[in-house]
Amino acid sequence: MKSLMTLAWASAWSRRLSLGIVVLGIAVSSCLLLLIERVRQDVRHSFNASIVGVDLVVGPRSGDIALLLQTVFHIGQVPHTLSWEAYERLGQDPAVAWRVPLMQGDHLRGFPVMGTEASYFQHLRQSDGQALQWRAGRAFEGLFEAVIGHEVAQQLGLRVGQTVALSHGLAQQADHDHDHDHDDAPSKGQGLTRGHADKPLRIVGVLAPTGTPQDRTVWVDLQSLTALHLDWMGGAPIPGFRIPAEQVRKFNLQPKTLNAALVGLHQPQQVLAVQRRWNTQTGEALQAVMPGVALDALWALIAQFERSLQAISALVIAVGLGGMAGTLLAGLNERRREMAVLRALGASPHHWAGLLCLESLSVTALGLLLGVLSLHGLVWGLADWAVSAHGVRLAWRWPSVEEWALMAGVMATGWLCGLLPALKAWTMALSDGLMPRS
Repeated sequence: MKSLMTLAWASAWSRRLSLGIVVLGIAVSSCLLLLIERVRQDVRHSFNASIVGVDLVVGPRSGDIALLLQTVFHIGQVPHTLSWEAYERLGQDPAVAWRVPLMQGDHLRGFPVMGTEASYFQHLRQSDGQALQWRAGRAFEGLFEAVIGHEVAQQLGLRVGQTVALSHGLAQQADHDHDHDHDDAPSKGQGLTRGHADKPLRIVGVLAPTGTPQDRTVWVDLQSLTALHLDWMGGAPIPGFRIPAEQVRKFNLQPKTLNAALVGLHQPQQVLAVQRRWNTQTGEALQAVMPGVALDALWALIAQFERSLQAISALVIAVGLGGMAGTLLAGLNERRREMAVLRALGASPHHWAGLLCLESLSVTALGLLLGVLSLHGLVWGLADWAVSAHGVRLAWRWPSVEEWALMAGVMATGWLCGLLPALKAWTMALSDGLMPRS
């Protein structure tokens, strides 16, 4: 048997170019299959980790998914708002343990700005249930102070003590031609924006990385966000009218409207009763959304798209494994002499068929191994881009149960693809008179 394995290895080595191409095809296709699964899992984990500790999201009636995407993930824009009076009534509900206001507005060189209160950093949790950690600094305590996420700090080269000026609006591109740093300025090409250059914000805190959209967010106090727009109307500055930063405290800076509020309950098991109470109250049309349920609805909505991607990657795998079966089949006629030599060494058609199955399994395993290594290389190479561009942290980790199942499926399919050449070899051995010895 050792001689048979040696000859089989020598045979495969003599066809290393064609088999190498097959291995490469399997590696690429398996890497694509596993990368889609990894991205799917990490996107879900990133979204779920963004709402840990939140029982309800309360906002204007606009649809569960739309409200959640805007307030938590900064995607899209809900046309309606939540009045400050409704937010105050929310705090009077005996079931509510805490509430945090959210008001979206402006951006810092493409990163969204969220107005809130300092209690946000006390109540929000990381995926492991721990409180948000500080990489440097503290939460804001007064006007014109800001806290930035880890990715904002990295991408813009900002740190505690510097000042930044926001750009007005949610989608406009930031201007890069002004610098308002009091301390160490960012490098050339990283100048700060001009929309509210007359009222710069001082960075007082930088959050540790969380792998969620929080890494790409700038937080300011609600009153600061209101103060920035005292001399603006209709999305533009009032001509000839300007309120200096040192005079804004003379005005009422309490916002009249919010985008939403995050709510925590004394007893989370009462969430359905509280949700029903706020959804059915008279007066202002409000909506209380359970984040987990809304996310489940979102995943159900995009499940068909996920299945389509998985089907495409499975087809690519099938093409690669089919190419392997075709290569083995095409080479059988040229390997008749090899079959005769193996028969002379005592091999039966069973041995020959088994060697072909072993060859197909080996080729599949080698291609799958290269695919897994390529996957980890891509995850390592794309991790920073995924966080900066989409707020999703691709995890460099041991394969999950789902990924092991996919790899087992690839191996099983590779073995099945080897059965056809093995069966063909069996019939060829019999037709050539290479019957087992009696």
